[in-house]
Amino acid sequence: MQDDLTERAAPSRNVGRAHRIFVIIVAAVVGLDQVTKVWAARRLPGDPIRLLGSWLELEYAENTGAAFSMLQGRGAFLGVAAVAAVMIIAAAVTRLDRTSEVVAVSLIAGGAIGNLLDRMTRGEGFLDGFVVDFVRLWWIPNFNVADSAITIGAATMVALALFVPQERT
Repeated sequence: MQDDLTERAAPSRNVGRAHRIFVIIVAAVVGLDQVTKVWAARRLPGDPIRLLGSWLELEYAENTGAAFSMLQGRGAFLGVAAVAAVMIIAAAVTRLDRTSEVVAVSLIAGGAIGNLLDRMTRGEGFLDGFVVDFVRLWWIPNFNVADSAITIGAATMVALALFVPQERT
């Protein structure tokens, strides 16, 4: 953990390392997200799988909005916002001081790209496609791997900001 907090020694090495971490995590999240969505779209419609009673189910759903089904029908807006977020994250990733920050923003970018791919490929117009959601946990609306990555990445960034001291420069 100490290395994570003080890895400022070799900036050029850290830039390359940050890029590698970013690419690996983004590719892993997008790949896992898309594979699970293809499986869910083929296997689950009309036949949900109960894993832990009504507490955890795999149930197919199509979401044209954002998290918790907000902004329904605003796919183009959400798609453009996702592209902007990924561009900002990709540009900023080399400026991050900690590996944990790079991992967190990489999870967010991977999730944004995963859901963006759905919007691009599951509709007829510009970014008007739906996102495949298939995990239903207790009272939480259906979500997917991309949503989970975004949530974990955002929660990690908040935790780092609140609980990990910043070095003064």
